[in-house]
Amino acid sequence: MVRITVPRTVAAATAVVSPVLVLASLVISARVPDAWRPPMRLTPDVAAGLTFPAVGAFLVFHRPRLVMAWLMCAGGLAGGVSQFCGMLMFHLASQGDLVIAGYLRYPFVTLWAVCGVSLAMMLPLLSPNGRLPSRRWWPVAAFGLAAISVETARQIVRPTPNPSYLPVPIPNPLAIEGLRPYNDLIYTIAWTGIIGSVVLALLSLAVRFRHSDSEVRRQIAWPLLAFTGYVLFLLAGDDMSSLATGWAALVPIAIAFSVTRYRLYGIDTIVSRAFVAAGVLAVVSGVYFGISALSSLVVSQRDQVAGLVAALFAGAFFQPLRRTLQRLVDHMMYGRVGDPRLLAERLTQEVRRADPAKALSSIVTVLRDGLAVEGTAVEVVDGKPRYVESGDVGEDPRQIPLVWHGETVGRLLIGRPGARRFAAAHDERVLSTLVPYAADVAHAVRMAADLQRSRERILSAREEERRRLRRDLHDGLGQTLSSMAMTINMARSSLKSSPDSADTLLRDLRTGMDAVSGDIRELVYGLRPPALDDLGLASALRALAAEGPPPTTVEVTGTLDDLPAAVEVAVYRIVQEALTNVRRHAHASSAYIALDRGAEALRVRIGDDGTGLPDRPRAGVGLTSMRERAAELGGNCGAVSAPGGGTVVEAVLPL
Repeated sequence: MVRITVPRTVAAATAVVSPVLVLASLVISARVPDAWRPPMRLTPDVAAGLTFPAVGAFLVFHRPRLVMAWLMCAGGLAGGVSQFCGMLMFHLASQGDLVIAGYLRYPFVTLWAVCGVSLAMMLPLLSPNGRLPSRRWWPVAAFGLAAISVETARQIVRPTPNPSYLPVPIPNPLAIEGLRPYNDLIYTIAWTGIIGSVVLALLSLAVRFRHSDSEVRRQIAWPLLAFTGYVLFLLAGDDMSSLATGWAALVPIAIAFSVTRYRLYGIDTIVSRAFVAAGVLAVVSGVYFGISALSSLVVSQRDQVAGLVAALFAGAFFQPLRRTLQRLVDHMMYGRVGDPRLLAERLTQEVRRADPAKALSSIVTVLRDGLAVEGTAVEVVDGKPRYVESGDVGEDPRQIPLVWHGETVGRLLIGRPGARRFAAAHDERVLSTLVPYAADVAHAVRMAADLQRSRERILSAREEERRRLRRDLHDGLGQTLSSMAMTINMARSSLKSSPDSADTLLRDLRTGMDAVSGDIRELVYGLRPPALDDLGLASALRALAAEGPPPTTVEVTGTLDDLPAAVEVAVYRIVQEALTNVRRHAHASSAYIALDRGAEALRVRIGDDGTGLPDRPRAGVGLTSMRERAAELGGNCGAVSAPGGGTVVEAVLPL
């Protein structure tokens, strides 16, 4: 809860009193006869009295010691009182009270000066932190104060106008008639100094903007834009006074955004969209007036024809026109590096030239340049996390998930805005354009990593298989053959001297040969099941299905006659492993094997009606072996729980 203090009470009072005085002045102005009404009823003082005190009070409630807040309150109140005194002066003069009206000129002029010094000179000099950019800007403040003091003094002692635009001149009790020959010269000198000081105050904001980091630039951009618009309308003369008044009402709002560091809206977003909207409006208006001029020479009812053509043009070309203007504005504000389309083209070229691992570096580099941030990074979610960073993302970066076809494959980390210009407000357009590329590359990195791991496992399994074959051949078959060779030599030696002993040795040799034949058959079966050559794949699978419970059906769609040998072995081993798991763990009453031969792939499904997968399944040796066999051929294999219960193992092998 905000504690009410004397400063806050004073600020709240100015926020109430000043707008009331301005509204009262407008009411009084409406009652002044046309002959006595001033040429301009809506002046920047009206906007100052209505908006500055309210915003200043808001800032005082949040930051009671902020000098800028008190300047806004004081300057706005001075503008409101000045406007009230001025309108009351004209009203009294129209009623014949010329003497009182003449005295009201003094608070009117003096408070106008206070309003001008506070809001048009000191406020931009002190924005956005309440301090001058440096001590070198004090002469600018002194110069502005001197110029407006000269004009105020001239107004106080100026000779009574003769002639006057009013029916009767309002007398000036303090007039110095001897200054009449110099009045215009003093006016010119004073207003030249006033306009010059206002422009220099605006220049101080531009200097701050140029020498600040991106965060402060974004903060300064609000008052810089607001004061720039006001000064441009002010320099345009009295014809633009209404626009200057309206724009002046935006200045305190811009300062509030700046002081409070309000981040919801980006100033460059507003500028960008304003330019795009103005461009679309200008083109459509040009079409309208062009068709109006052309149709006036050809047909009647030109307004209807022009309106119809403009409407058709806007409907047909609005989106292409808007996109074109948006690209032009982006290029104007951010340069080539900020154009999402050019960034996408650059990224596409770099990704094509690099492998997935290096493409991640391209992603983070292009994103860092396009977003004008201090650093970007991509972290790929994988068994072994991969992290690639460009620059420094800091301790609390913005995190954007990278999603590939509904699967989160990583995350993008974005650091603080960099020093070049101010942070791009079209970041969301850049991100929406480039994040899909980042997701694709992150997915490719995962796939490459998976493939590399699969290759490593396959090579490891192959080496292990070779080691097993060498061990079996050396320790089993080799030892047996060596023993048989020794038996043959012993039989030959004892054949003449001891036929019975030789016969016994030959019978042992025969037994050994049977063992060798069994070892060879087992070794051959481990390399390629003989059933594939003897029966074919379909019949071999039916033989596997018939080996034991549960009852298993085999369904084959398409021909399996010309399958590659490696595919046949992989299918056989996958089905064999899957049936082993069914018989050991599923507790199923039935199972099925389904093979579907397509034009480009063979789909294998092994399902059962058993207990299904556990809530937290863990890939065992069997499932890993099936996946590796499928991956070795460029396919994939996985196990899921069936909707009606049980488990389904599905493998897709390319042909």
